[in-house]
Amino acid sequence: MTDASVRINGRSAGSTHQGGFTSFAYDISRLLRYGGENTLEVMVNKESDNRSVNAAERRADWWLFGGIYRPVYLEVLPARHISKYMTDARADGSLRVRLSTSDLPPGSVLTAEIDGCAPRTCRLGHGREHDVRFDFGPVRTWDPEHPNLYDLKLTLKDSKGRALHQVSSRTGFRTLEFLPRDGFYLNGTRLVMKGINRHCFYPETGRATSRSRDLEDVILVKGMNANAIRSHYPPDRHLLELCDSLGVLYFDELPGWQDPYDDNVGPRILTEMIEHDANHPSVFAWGNGNEGGFNYNLLPLFRDLDIQGRKVAHPWALKDGLDTHHYPAYQTGVGRLANGYEVFMPTEFLHSQFDKGGGASLDDFWHQWSKSPLFAGGFIWAMVDEGLMRTDRDGAIDTDGGNAPDGIVGPHRE
Repeated sequence: MTDASVRINGRSAGSTHQGGFTSFAYDISRLLRYGGENTLEVMVNKESDNRSVNAAERRADWWLFGGIYRPVYLEVLPARHISKYMTDARADGSLRVRLSTSDLPPGSVLTAEIDGCAPRTCRLGHGREHDVRFDFGPVRTWDPEHPNLYDLKLTLKDSKGRALHQVSSRTGFRTLEFLPRDGFYLNGTRLVMKGINRHCFYPETGRATSRSRDLEDVILVKGMNANAIRSHYPPDRHLLELCDSLGVLYFDELPGWQDPYDDNVGPRILTEMIEHDANHPSVFAWGNGNEGGFNYNLLPLFRDLDIQGRKVAHPWALKDGLDTHHYPAYQTGVGRLANGYEVFMPTEFLHSQFDKGGGASLDDFWHQWSKSPLFAGGFIWAMVDEGLMRTDRDGAIDTDGGNAPDGIVGPHRE
């Protein structure tokens, strides 16, 4: 958080990575001392050299941190490998895989396996980029109430059937659709989002979270009878894995708090987000920034990158048949949305700052909105007080003025 410069044995691993919420990697093979000691250094600047990164990520009403707050790891790959892959697993049992490979020998094949089904094999053509399809027939489909998952294994083999590289992930077969002037559908059933806005945050660790704490949060969301989560940036990988396995929909948003990334860094950051998160069945829609933080030039890239073609929304805007306006007043906003002509899903409503909102009047809003066939649900702001435990103040919780007291529950989820 935010600009990160990586050096291996004193030499640069690549250009400085700008942006604090997306995953990035370097191939450091040429920089290693094989059989000897190696030194990995990361220099992180709190402020970015790119003004749009600061505007999108750091000019916001939340606690600002610096440094490293998500996992860093080394990965060893064979020379001939699958460098990345994206899947589209549909409710009818069909599977589309788009993958990139390195140093592929002639005659290579890709084998796809899921538990309970015989392997499927497809021959790969020349080049690095491939788009292949498999059919597994009848499968158990994924939805929030039946989060059925399969272990998917993709194995790259040479022409003699010898395995070169294997990747695996948990996959849910489901078909998502957005129908204009109708709504979101999952496996043919219309969705209504009972959503909550949630940040990756805990008083003792700030933005650095853990799988166990995220598990508690997802269980809490399910216990609220909610079925969807949104935040202003891509979450940790383990949160999406928990949403996959427990059955919670996720609205995955490109960072941009009222100001967008520029055309220089925006395409790279968007690519990192989609390539990192696209295979999770819980991700049902993308957000192109928040409350004016929209770079409309990125819309074609959303379509090109996501082979599932998920809906792209613009929180606090009406665009492309989806109205996500924030904080509608009960007297005027409820009627305007419910009597409109487009699908509406407020991505923020009932602002719970200083306990003045949250669940208050929720039944009134929901009752009126539910009368409309265009209602697709909404997301309350927000789930928890994002206060920080100050070791320099005898453990007192600091909400940074008006920036952090925004929760239905307290900082420790009380």
